[in-house]
Amino acid sequence: MTNDLISKKELLDLTGISYGQLYRWKRKNLIPEEWFIRKSSFTGQETFFPKQQILQRIDKIIHMKDGLSLDELADVFSPTLGEIEMSDQQLLDRNIVSLSSLELLNESGRQQSLYGLEQIMMLYVLEKLLLGGDITQQEGMLLIDVMSEHYYRFRDRASELLLIRKMGIPSFMLVGAGAELYFDQGVKVVLRIPLAAFMEELKLKLG
Repeated sequence: MTNDLISKKELLDLTGISYGQLYRWKRKNLIPEEWFIRKSSFTGQETFFPKQQILQRIDKIIHMKDGLSLDELADVFSPTLGEIEMSDQQLLDRNIVSLSSLELLNESGRQQSLYGLEQIMMLYVLEKLLLGGDITQQEGMLLIDVMSEHYYRFRDRASELLLIRKMGIPSFMLVGAGAELYFDQGVKVVLRIPLAAFMEELKLKLG
């Protein structure tokens, strides 16, 4: 088993949830089907999960299920927000972005009077990565370009954002969640993050 996977038995032991709860949450679409990874082991076939993602998801379900029904939770964890439009001021008022992110967007020539789902998501990711010190402003401009041009392609399916560097030159990529990627020598993967986690946070902010 690789370091980024956790077996079903380990997961149940670690989290204290039951087999029945796990599969009920799967049926309710709280845990994506693609996270159930079947692998051969010395005992036969065994189910594994992406460790960080499944542990974060179960923690959220446990802490949120008293305030929300399972159907409401499924909506929070679904990959889309539906139709929505917001202005600069609304985004600032809801603490989705700061002025510095909007100024960077303006610098890129992509500022609009109203922003739809893809643009709001892009701004939220930009804000979080800039605030966390994960990317530079120059890299922020590249992120704006790639998400503005291509994020809509993943509107109904899980995706990941990658930041790679070769000889110090950064480049962003959007790929389907769990995709296997192979690079030529000298390419360093700086960031590889599932965008679903950002969408979940964004939905909670928008209420």
